[in-house]
Amino acid sequence: MSIIHVVSCSTGKDSVAALLKAKERFGAHRVIGIICDTGNEHELVWQHRDYLEQATGIRIVILTAGFAAEIAEKRKFIAGDTRTRREYDTKPVFEADGKTPVWKRDGRGEIVLSKKGKPVQKTVKVGGGRRVRWTNKAKRRALANLYPSGNPFLDLCMWKGRFPSRKAQFCTEELKRNMAVSFQIELQDQGYTVVSWQGVRRDESENRKDAKQFEKLGENFYIFRPIVDWTAEDTFAYAASQGIEPNPLYKCGMGRVGCMPCINANKDEIKEIARRWPAHIERVAEWERKVSLCSKRGYSTFFHKIDGQAGQLDSVIYSRNKVHQVIEWAKTTRGGKQFSLLDGLGEPNQCSSNYGLCE
Repeated sequence: MSIIHVVSCSTGKDSVAALLKAKERFGAHRVIGIICDTGNEHELVWQHRDYLEQATGIRIVILTAGFAAEIAEKRKFIAGDTRTRREYDTKPVFEADGKTPVWKRDGRGEIVLSKKGKPVQKTVKVGGGRRVRWTNKAKRRALANLYPSGNPFLDLCMWKGRFPSRKAQFCTEELKRNMAVSFQIELQDQGYTVVSWQGVRRDESENRKDAKQFEKLGENFYIFRPIVDWTAEDTFAYAASQGIEPNPLYKCGMGRVGCMPCINANKDEIKEIARRWPAHIERVAEWERKVSLCSKRGYSTFFHKIDGQAGQLDSVIYSRNKVHQVIEWAKTTRGGKQFSLLDGLGEPNQCSSNYGLCE
């Protein structure tokens, strides 16, 4: 049975290192790259993808998700929504001292435990609650706007009625992971044994500190992570040793080269994107408008950076997190209270790298 090596290649430093390692070990003819078109990449990503194909001789297939069927089902659900129940905000209950928790109990008076075996604190409803079903006004608004746009990221968010967040990062699953898995399953169905190469490093994050270098997930499916013990500097050095230039975005102050912007972008990245590529910010602002029209509440923001205060209305928190307000916040220091005196002194086209690539 033929073996094919599939490398997930976002054109970032780690995935490029994995791509080059696969070529070094098995040759370009036995390796295929895949890159997922989320609809939210910088144009330099696609230019670098073309460069990598030419420089390595490895075909890098573009995978694109579509959500037309899901949007059609969502429209049907909204139009026929007749639910009657209400949902409520809740607050935890404490003893008279205001500090000791009151534990939730079942019908026999026993303390209720969570799945992890910890006591569950009692809560009470706050306010009069809100209807779960879509109001007629919200239905009309959403049904007038909820149609596929052809952009995967925007269509996903319109279908969900919201943007992804750090705690609900469904963009990765829907736009990347599912597409990559489907592609590799198709290869298995064609009779190939698939080795999925992933550019994962253990020092990237707490979630990846125990990443295995090699895993068998099925009869004809394996995962190989060739650079788990590498540092970011190792990946750049290795690519340079193979005569491969890094993605130009790394010289534009970006710590990542996937989505532009990413919902998890930090202050410096947001500020740099707004300074260098204002058109990307305007695109996000337009997406906020469209997704808000398709949302049951009528508002949704790309970023979730600025926390609200106790008792503050959701609509107020929304207005503070709109992309242009977040850019102004990104220009500040000292907890968002003071503007940097150095902000705006550099030219937008000057080299700026978190990895010392401009030296």
